[in-house]
Amino acid sequence: MLMHGFLTSLAFRLFRHSAVFVTLLAAAAAVVSAQASPPSSLSRTDEPDPMASIEEGMRVKRALRYAEKEYRENVDRAHELAKLGTQLSESFQKNQELDHEDWKKLERLERLAKAIRNAAGGSRSERELDDRPSDFAGTVKKILEIVESLAERVEKTPRHVISAAVIDQANVLLELIRAARELSPKGQA
Repeated sequence: MLMHGFLTSLAFRLFRHSAVFVTLLAAAAAVVSAQASPPSSLSRTDEPDPMASIEEGMRVKRALRYAEKEYRENVDRAHELAKLGTQLSESFQKNQELDHEDWKKLERLERLAKAIRNAAGGSRSERELDDRPSDFAGTVKKILEIVESLAERVEKTPRHVISAAVIDQANVLLELIRAARELSPKGQA
């Protein structure tokens, strides 16, 4: 009986220790599991924040409106460029020279060409012409050809395209305007 009491006591202690061990093991597993998964408030990364998506949508719409406005302004510049080119052509054919008002139009052409070049993604660039006309009349005629070509290219270029051809034509026009100032018979600039 003594032995039976001893064994019962031993079994009871083992059972109690194994219950404590199992409890500790379960608690440790719970702690590890809790550390591995983020809290439920942080685990909702698959659901977008409605305010962030609204703000992003507004930002995109603003950017699109701005791009469309810039494109329209550049097309308007091209229309003005073509109009001034036509006026200069008529005046030059009539007088075979440029008067004071024509020089002002030529200066406006220069500003428009720079604005068109910048809007197309170009920058200041000195360009030496391969076939630069040697006389004033030839230079003016070449300017008028380039004005017409540049205006057409700007109108045909979609707003989301950077056109190297537009940039190149604008640079050629600017160089021809400089040449016209140098070759002017009256020294007007």
